[in-house]
Amino acid sequence: MPHLVLIGLAAILLWSLISHRFERWGVAGPLGLLLLGAATVIWDVDAFGSAIDSPISEKIVEVILAVLLFVDATEVKGGIFGREGKVIARLVLIALPLSIALTVTAGAFLIPDAGLLVLFVIACVILPTDFAPAASLLRNRRVPARLRQILNVESGYNDGLISPVFGMSLALAVIWSTFSHTPESDITEDSLEAPIIRFFDVFINAVPSTVIAIVIGVVLGAGIGYIVRIVRARAIADALGARYVMLILPLIAYGVANIPAFDANGFVAAFVAGIGYRMTRTKGRLSEGIDHSELLLVEEVGSLAASFVWFVLGGAMLVVVVSGIDWWMLLFAVLALTVLRIIPVYLSLMRSTVGRGDRLLVGALGPRGTASIVFGLLAYNALPEDEGVIVLTVMVATVVGSIVLHGLGAPLLLRRRRAEEPA
Repeated sequence: MPHLVLIGLAAILLWSLISHRFERWGVAGPLGLLLLGAATVIWDVDAFGSAIDSPISEKIVEVILAVLLFVDATEVKGGIFGREGKVIARLVLIALPLSIALTVTAGAFLIPDAGLLVLFVIACVILPTDFAPAASLLRNRRVPARLRQILNVESGYNDGLISPVFGMSLALAVIWSTFSHTPESDITEDSLEAPIIRFFDVFINAVPSTVIAIVIGVVLGAGIGYIVRIVRARAIADALGARYVMLILPLIAYGVANIPAFDANGFVAAFVAGIGYRMTRTKGRLSEGIDHSELLLVEEVGSLAASFVWFVLGGAMLVVVVSGIDWWMLLFAVLALTVLRIIPVYLSLMRSTVGRGDRLLVGALGPRGTASIVFGLLAYNALPEDEGVIVLTVMVATVVGSIVLHGLGAPLLLRRRRAEEPA
């Protein structure tokens, strides 16, 4: 077993024993695991950097993300978009693309050394939202119930929808960066032809591979969801069997998509499988969602996997500190957590049923978490060293900043906002 995995499991075991007491003191799981990860790897940061920059680590985080995407898709209640179809469509089809465009534009000024494709990768890494570092916000009664539902559904969808864009931009960035790092003396007509062909091959096949992944996800998710509904209704299977099915399904969807004959996006397949499974499993009672007795196992495994990701972030934070952080990276992270999300969200929700103040609140409450960490680690693993360090640094700064802003600062501001409201 790789040392990184073994140490990570030991750290999670330790945190599981003491987390209850620390959470009572206000130390949330992500923050505790981040600090534990940093303390664990501080003795040999270089070895940790090499460990996360390996094919084994890449596959581990890919499988983790596939499971988390599936969980996100299955937890939504009330139809495909959780009874907020128009608002969610505005957020994921207008606000998200606009956020990507603004992030790439801001990056062109603040990170001039990164190429356009690397900036697209960075945008895909730091924009998906996840309430793991600020889970209390979804239980905070100072946030209207409708907004909590909108935020929860949006966070379940935007990382799944952005994953094909991330996959294509990362593949293109790797090809282009490898070519641009080749010394001019080594460039010949033959050496030039291969990367250009690969570049256009990835670009042209991006849409077909996504379509294939969607088909795989629909067939597996909807088909197995229908079977589970039938066998549960006839008492052929119990809740335990359904729990096993829900844990295995995302792994099968991800694995089938990665068969060379398909060469599809495994993340998209797992995410769509979750949607398809939920729709057929809950047909006739969509408002209730999947029963928690069936969700329990995949949720807990997803939570365990996410714990490992937060532990790794702690070590990645030390790698970034050792490499050095420039002020513009911190500024870029601050912009990503604020105006680069708030402005697109506000504009996308204009003339909607969401009021002006609530638009600002939806834009401000956009924590970053596990999806950003996994995407950042995959980019760090795949890109050449210089670009990989840039992506890793921006990701760490954004997620750690989100823990401070959304996990610690937002609850205080919400309490102050309620206190200032007229009685």
